[in-house]
Amino acid sequence: MSIFDDIKGKAEQLLHGHEDVVKDGIEKAGDFIDDKTGDKFKDQIDGAQSAASNFVDGLGGDAQAPEEQA
Repeated sequence: MSIFDDIKGKAEQLLHGHEDVVKDGIEKAGDFIDDKTGDKFKDQIDGAQSAASNFVDGLGGDAQAPEEQA
C-alpha cells in the first residue's frame, strides 16, 4: 500500500457523513475566488468546483470500504 492509498483512505473516513458540508465549502470557496477576481477566471473556477464535488461524490459511496477491508 502506498502513502497515497493511505491518505485516500483517511480522506474517505473523514468525509463519510459530511459530504454535503464539504461540497458547500467547495461552492463557497469558488464563489469567494470569483468575487475577488471579478469573475475573470469563472470558467476555470467552475470547472474546479465541479471536479472537486464529483470527487467527493465518488468517495461518498466507498467511504466504508477501508474499514470493512481492515
